[in-house]
This record gives sequence, structure tokens and C-alpha cells, in this order.
Amino acid sequence: MGFKVETGLYAARLEEAGAAAKRAEELGYDGINTAETAHDSFLPLVLAAEHTERIGIGTSVAIAFPRSPMVTAMMAWDLQRYSKGRLTLGLGTQVKGHNQRRFSVPWSPPAPRIREYVQSLKAIWNTFQTGEKLDYVGEHYTFTLMTPNFNPGPIDHPHIPVHIAAVNERNAFVAGEVCDGMKLHGFNTMKYTKDVLLPQVMKGLEKSGRSRDQFEICGGGFLATGKSWSDAEQNAQEIKRQLSFYGSTRTYQSVFDHHGWGDTTTRLHEMSLQGKWAEMPAVIPDEMLSEFAVIAPYDKVAEAITERYGGVCDRVGFSATISSPEDEEAVRSIIAQLQAA
Repeated sequence: MGFKVETGLYAARLEEAGAAAKRAEELGYDGINTAETAHDSFLPLVLAAEHTERIGIGTSVAIAFPRSPMVTAMMAWDLQRYSKGRLTLGLGTQVKGHNQRRFSVPWSPPAPRIREYVQSLKAIWNTFQTGEKLDYVGEHYTFTLMTPNFNPGPIDHPHIPVHIAAVNERNAFVAGEVCDGMKLHGFNTMKYTKDVLLPQVMKGLEKSGRSRDQFEICGGGFLATGKSWSDAEQNAQEIKRQLSFYGSTRTYQSVFDHHGWGDTTTRLHEMSLQGKWAEMPAVIPDEMLSEFAVIAPYDKVAEAITERYGGVCDRVGFSATISSPEDEEAVRSIIAQLQAA
């Protein structure tokens, strides 16, 4: 069985989201995801659901802690009903600085908190569906009130898969313990995934009494492709910029440490404080780039993705710029190859 193949909903404007989602469905994608960077991750999915019939929709990821689980539960419930069961709710914890300084929310160790967040969602959804008393009491979240006026009631597809993003061991364990899947951060390598994250997922699954086939791992990481090797290698230079950005954040140092590159984080962090963003990509050597990114032309990229993620990931992300009929034909072919891998 091959991969489920997903792409991002990159339309910057809401009025473009419906057409972009419809286009992804026509190309043969299995899923389309929205990130939460400069725009809200939920609003475009309303339009995506409206303009499509088959393709899965999801957040990859919505930032959890700035939203009460009750708020997230209500939005997800409405989207699941409207899309007729096509939603996957992807959540991320974000790092301390963004929680405190960008969203102005308190910070605490993320793994225990995201565990309760997911448990809260499931308790709330159970009350929505069954009408049973809401009674979730935890250290971080407590939900004990749900009067009929505020209960949206049952829907046809009440199971909403919840995935969380994981870079560290503790979040990977929580994913296996209470979630339906894990989203691998782009700032990741397969060596780190296999050595560090997967063992923790398996421990979490064992604690929850589940097996690996009841859990999805979503990968894909960084990708540079194009019509030729030179196109792919040129596109890879942008990935160095992204790696230098993520690598400057000490939260992600564990990935560098696992490869013996821990001093790179220190160097990049110091450069970021000095505002040397344009110079930072030069710190990323080609050896490091190849660990994080798949770099291959159209006629080799499906094989390269399969070689890297086969046996580990159930879903992979793939996107490429389409500017000609030849590009479209190549993208359709790559999607089909990955689905049949």
C-alpha cells in the first residue's frame, strides 16, 4: 500500500482558497492542509470543504495553546459536519517565545499540557455526540459545564482524527498515547525520527493498548524538485534559508545534537540576535541539507521520497510549482507513483 499524498493550501487570500482546494482535488491529492503562519488555519478549510467532495482537509498545524480546547472543539465539530467527515485536526504547541510574546499566553512544559488538550477535545466531542455530562478535570484544563443551549448536538462522523506535531521525545510519546497520528516537523531527519521519535511513539501506543496500524505518521519534510537536477538544486537553496531559521531556535537543537551539529544552533542563534538573517543560510553545508531535504528532479523524486519515507510514514507531503501542461502532467504522475509505492 502506498502513501496518502498531501499538499498545502497556499492561497494567501480567502477568496482564492476554494479554487486552490478544488485544483488539488483535480490533481489527485488525498489531502490538503493549512498552516498557521500569517493567516488563520481554520477559515480556509470552510471554503476548501465547500468547493471539494473527496479530498481530506486538515490543519498542519493550528497552534493549540492560544485557543481554549472548547473553542477548537467547536470549530472542528462544525468543519467535520460541513465536510462530511473529511477533517483531520493537526495541532502544534509552538515554542515558548511565540506563546508568550506573540500570543500572550502563559507557558508551561508542553507535553503534559497538549496531552490534556487532546483529552479535553475528546471529552467535549463525546458530550456533543451523546449528551453525556461533561466532566473533564485536569491540571491545565477543566471542563464541567455544557448546557443544552451550547451543545451543537450529534453529527454523522463524530470521530475527528487528532494529530500533533512532534520534534521532541515527550511530544512523540504523547502522540502515541492519546492521538491518532503524529506530524513530523520539517526540521527533522529520518535518522532522528527512527532513533528518537519512533521508539517514543511505540511506547505511547503500548500504553494506550494500540498497535502501529492504528496510528498515522505524516512526513514529507523539505523538498526541492524541478524539471532538471539544476532546477532542483537551485530550489534547494531556499531550504537552506528555512533550515537556518529553524536551526537558530534552541528548542530544535536536539535534532542537530543527534547528528553532532549542536554548535550550529549556537552560531545561528547568535547571528539571529545580530540580525544577520541573510548570512545565516551559508552556515548550512550541503551535507546537512541532504539529511533534511529530498532533492531530485521530477523523474526521480517519487523514488527518492519513497526511499526516504517508506516503512516510516503513512502520509507524505508533496508540492511543486505548475506553470505548464508538462508540469501538470509530471505532478499527476508523481502523485500516482507515490500512492502506488
